[in-house]
Amino acid sequence: MFSNFFIKRPIFATVLSLIIVITGIITIRGLPIEEYPQVTPPQVSITATYQGASAETISKTVAAPLEQQINGVENMMYMSSTSSSDGTLTINVYFKIGTDADKATINVNNRVQMALNSLPSEVQTHGVTVTKQSSNFLLLVSLLSPKNTYDELYMSNYAIVNIVDELKRIPGVGNTTLFNNQEYSMRVWLKQDQLAKYNLTSIDVVNAITEQNSQFAAGRLNQTPSNSSQAYTFTVTTQGRLDKVSEFENIILKSKKDGSSLKLKNVASIELGSNSYNVSATQNSQAMVPIGINLQSGANALQTANLVKEKMKELNLSFPKDMTYNIPYDTTRFIEISIKEVIKTFIEALLFVVCIVYLFLQNLRATIIPILAIPVSIIGTFIGMYLLGFSINLLTLFGLVLSIGIVVDDAIIVIENVERILHSNKTISVKEATYEAMSEITRPVIAIVLVLCAVFIPVSFMGGFTGAMYQQFAITIVISVVISGFVALTLTPALCAMFLKRIEPKPFWFVKKFNDFFDK
Repeated sequence: MFSNFFIKRPIFATVLSLIIVITGIITIRGLPIEEYPQVTPPQVSITATYQGASAETISKTVAAPLEQQINGVENMMYMSSTSSSDGTLTINVYFKIGTDADKATINVNNRVQMALNSLPSEVQTHGVTVTKQSSNFLLLVSLLSPKNTYDELYMSNYAIVNIVDELKRIPGVGNTTLFNNQEYSMRVWLKQDQLAKYNLTSIDVVNAITEQNSQFAAGRLNQTPSNSSQAYTFTVTTQGRLDKVSEFENIILKSKKDGSSLKLKNVASIELGSNSYNVSATQNSQAMVPIGINLQSGANALQTANLVKEKMKELNLSFPKDMTYNIPYDTTRFIEISIKEVIKTFIEALLFVVCIVYLFLQNLRATIIPILAIPVSIIGTFIGMYLLGFSINLLTLFGLVLSIGIVVDDAIIVIENVERILHSNKTISVKEATYEAMSEITRPVIAIVLVLCAVFIPVSFMGGFTGAMYQQFAITIVISVVISGFVALTLTPALCAMFLKRIEPKPFWFVKKFNDFFDK
């Protein structure tokens, strides 16, 4: 028999179980921690800008070519597009659960590149961005100015320059989203009456700004094959892009015959403002700049959140006076509370199991054996979770709690059968009784494991949201059950042969009353 090998070699069985426990403890540190398993489909977002175009125009000239090329990309489920009157297009492509988000992003980007030539030149100039998105935010960091010293525009640009890039470099952070992204831009307010007076259109103004606000390479002086006797070559530098209101005001729109010129300030008002005022955020009626933090796939939520909080504390030291931050949204608070409650439930369940086992077995030595078997099965489960890419979440923890009552059954069956043989045969030794007991129950123990696996394994093959939600829950129980069966055939009989004695201890008064109640 399989178990006889371990009964003869109890040290080997013990060392094997210790290896399982130690490996399980090591793998726990490598498991990501999150609230729930990844059940939302991976999402890739495509954004394009067509300034001045209506929603209908964007839908026909930009959305249609992109959708035609993107449609049918590998593992795609469906996609949705939104064309807005402010000249922006957003296409969200959703993929099957389990699809690699990075690979999906590359595939979508390849399709987008194929469609670029069919897009309007204005859209090509601004570019089309392809990014992987996550609908779940780990944290939300908000910048505030308690005394209203700074407005949203200033705080938004401060976040872009000093905060966003720092947060992106934190291990575990997948992406950061600045919701009211208000970058500094030069805003030109055209005076329609003045444009009509000088027979100009808005396109003329745009062309003039584009031509005179450009960066060009001016070349070099005395570069070979020049015949100059100069010994050095000089790079010619010219004024780059305009960055002051006065420089934009002096952009020439039209030259007159008398040598004078019509400048932009004659037909428009220029000011430094935001590139967009579409989004505004407040917290307690106070202007704020929210920054969303997305968790990287497979990262530890608690560890990442702590790193973000530490980084914000560090950055806060260099904040301007009257600028601060807070974290109004933090999913890890619920995760921490939930994990503490589950651990509390785990300990309570373990104590109840110990009490019940002792109450019915009425033998301290016999009670110790299943108590030792429980941590081996539970901790060993983390090895399987690590190999399968699972995370520590509420469902896997609930599965472990449920497993406590299941994994202890195999050990109780072994112990009870050994004690039954000892009571029925007064001359047999403990080791011989263990041999006989295992010969009788090896197949039933295996059958119990297979039956439980047959119950929970089909759950993992369920499709859709339900299957993705409960897959880790079911497989976690299956792993613990399989390990408990292995322990019942190896460690448990070895411990029975070592610990059990033929001498029956005298029961406590409570146990005696318990026996008398059932003997009636």
